[in-house]
Amino acid sequence: MLKHWPPLNALRGFEAAARLGSFHKAADELHLTQSAISQQIRSLESFLEQPLFFRTGRSVNLTDAGHDLYSTAQVMLQQLSVGIRRLDQYRKPNQLVVNTTPAFARHWLLPRLKSFNRLHPEIDLWLFTTFEPPDMAAETVDLAIRDDLSAQIECSHKVLHQDRLSPVCHPDLLKLQKEQRATLHGEREMDWSHWSLQGGVNVGQQSHGLNFSDPGLLLDAARSGLGIALVSQLLAQQALAEGILQPLTDQSVRGPNWSWLIHRDSENNPFTRHFCQWLLGVLPQD
Repeated sequence: MLKHWPPLNALRGFEAAARLGSFHKAADELHLTQSAISQQIRSLESFLEQPLFFRTGRSVNLTDAGHDLYSTAQVMLQQLSVGIRRLDQYRKPNQLVVNTTPAFARHWLLPRLKSFNRLHPEIDLWLFTTFEPPDMAAETVDLAIRDDLSAQIECSHKVLHQDRLSPVCHPDLLKLQKEQRATLHGEREMDWSHWSLQGGVNVGQQSHGLNFSDPGLLLDAARSGLGIALVSQLLAQQALAEGILQPLTDQSVRGPNWSWLIHRDSENNPFTRHFCQWLLGVLPQD
């Protein structure tokens, strides 16, 4: 595919000239001579085998093909610029990359990070959230904390917490009859079929209702009073403590295991050790 790409410098010169409407202004912006910009445009037109500008004296205007290419080049160069700037984060000497799920990051980790920052302000923590477990051998991740982890080569694996699942709802819904409450459905263990298979009592759950693939959104929907939901006690810990959610029964059933993976290259990193010690101190103990 690279054989079909025009030179990047020619695209930069073209984008500047098209945006500014002038070869002279483009040359000033890119710290080049006007003849250099003209040569870049000519080489690009030769590569594409069609004109990109109408030249009338000192003024230049885009052809239809030029307008089309300009919209593409502008987006591409902006994305490339953002991507290059983003690479600066990999040069931080005090960075610790922690992978987790969006739900764990939003509902459990973020409300507690202030205490970690207070203990270790020197550590630049990067929360890298993904819906799927990372490939620790291929991705730049020091530590992963998730409820869907299994052992991987070159990593230490440790089960941290055995979660429990409970049916909950917003307090306002307790005023309604069971049959009047909508039912929210999750995936994996947070599907109501898991509750039934584990011997959970009938709390008025129905087979129809809103469905969520993200347990964090499921919890948000329950907090908003959209219906009853089967949720992680770990993720709902703060909402339950604040009374935003109320349990529908004292019964709970087995949930997923929360574990960590630590890459062998990070095991002896003091930043990793500090974070792990803090995490073990704040996670509920079985």
